[in-house]
Amino acid sequence: MKNIVLFASGAGSNAQKIIDHFRNSDKGRVSLIVCNRPGAGVLAIAEREGIPSILIEKDKFLHTDTYIQILKEYQTDLVVLAGFLWKIPVNLVQAFPNRIINIHPALLPKFGGKGMYGHFVHEAVIAAGETESGITIHFVNEKYDDGETILQERCIITKEDTPETVARKVQALEHQWFPVTVERLLSI
Repeated sequence: MKNIVLFASGAGSNAQKIIDHFRNSDKGRVSLIVCNRPGAGVLAIAEREGIPSILIEKDKFLHTDTYIQILKEYQTDLVVLAGFLWKIPVNLVQAFPNRIINIHPALLPKFGGKGMYGHFVHEAVIAAGETESGITIHFVNEKYDDGETILQERCIITKEDTPETVARKVQALEHQWFPVTVERLLSI
C-alpha cells in the first residue's frame, strides 16, 4: 500500500475526489493532509475522513527541513498538490525527486507561473480569446509550473464562456483525471 500525502490550501474538492478514489483501494491511501491556511475546507475534509492533517508555517516550510522529516515519518510515496498555493522549496523537491505532482488549471506552458492560479488563469484564457483550455498534471521542480508534463486534457472554450463557466469545465476535468493519474503514478 503506497502512501499519498495531499497538500491543499482551499476547499479541497480535488482532495476529496482523490480520497474517494482510494477509499477501498489496495494500491494507495491518503495518509496525511498538509494545509497552509487555517480554516480551509480541506481541513474539515481531513477531520470528517479521519485522515491526519497538519497546518504548516511558511517560514518553517521555506527555510527548514521540519516538514520533510514529517513526510518521511509518514513513509510518503507521492506528494500531490491539490490546490496548494505556495511554491515548493528546493529542499523538498530534492527530498522527493519525481514524487511531487501538481495539477494546473490550464494547458501549460500557457497561463502558468507565479500568480497564475484559480480565477486568474480562467480570466487570462478568456482575455486571450483561446478556443480551448484544460488541465495539466505535471511533476514539480524548482520553478512554478515548469516540471515535466504527465497528462493534459482539454475542453472547448466558446465565445459565450465566462471565467466561471471555464472554471466549471476545467474542474470537471480535474475531478475526472487527477485521481486516476495519481493511481497510475503509484504503479511506476
